[in-house]
Amino acid sequence: MERQEATAACREVTDAIGAAVICEEAFLDRVLLGLLARGHVLLEDVPGTGKTLTARSVATALGLEFSRVQFTPDLLPSDVTGTNIYDESDGSFSFSPGPIFANVVLADEINRAPPKTQAALLEAMEEGQVTVDGETHQLPSPFFVMATQNPVESEGAFPLPEAQLDRFAVKTSLGYPDHDGEVELLERRVGRIDRSPSVRSVLSPEAVSALRQAPESIRVDPDLFDYMVDIAQATRADRRVDVGVSPRGTQRLLETARAQAILAGRSFVTPDDITAIAEPVLAHRLVLTPDALVNDISRSSIVADVLDRVPVPTVDPESIGA
Repeated sequence: MERQEATAACREVTDAIGAAVICEEAFLDRVLLGLLARGHVLLEDVPGTGKTLTARSVATALGLEFSRVQFTPDLLPSDVTGTNIYDESDGSFSFSPGPIFANVVLADEINRAPPKTQAALLEAMEEGQVTVDGETHQLPSPFFVMATQNPVESEGAFPLPEAQLDRFAVKTSLGYPDHDGEVELLERRVGRIDRSPSVRSVLSPEAVSALRQAPESIRVDPDLFDYMVDIAQATRADRRVDVGVSPRGTQRLLETARAQAILAGRSFVTPDDITAIAEPVLAHRLVLTPDALVNDISRSSIVADVLDRVPVPTVDPESIGA
């Protein structure tokens, strides 16, 4: 898919989702960043803000199959991935796919499941496959996970392991709508019979696969490679950080910066693209020191401080063939 087509397709998708979900355009762009970067998205928000509706609307607008997994403390890995079932008629086993076998999977309240079940998602998110009883099964393509966690309810929750957090390309939140947005939400509800709004489909699975390839054509100036590495290494050197951004995180920064250029309608990455997506891409990857946690220092503020400290390169668009 050409860059211009990809940009237009993204705008069609956000318009379709925006007809059902009351939210800022920047939020939908961040969700699309995860999709375009061939990663996954983690949504952290209070109940009732529309996380499930957003995930279902994204799947419908993209023309993809949707599945929802409600994570609970008693959820087993096989409840997510599937299991082998014994057939008494012929004495054989056959694989029964779990709910993870869909294009868009909503992992709802992912931090309420025990670590063993959370770990069942790791292979799926990174490799696009699951292994059950030693047999590997490929997941549908494209495959996109949108996970949610609730910051309010901490009882019965299990912190996500660092390895799993690192698999999410983007972490963002929906937030509450402003006054006018909430009024519009009520007006839309009065105007329909169904409790949930409907969304039109604008793409197909084949088009989504082509769309996810589009960022590969985006050009990146060599100075921006240095800039992204400097940002990652600055997080590792920060005295408030125990574990900084990993090399995987640096790669995700590059991939999402190229995706940001697609959303902006450009064929090249600018420093502004990197600074715009640094917080949702990098902040959740930081492991803070005990002192930083006690002093209630936010990961977002650390990323902001790093961006202030690291010199921004001057990039001439003509030098990269823009």
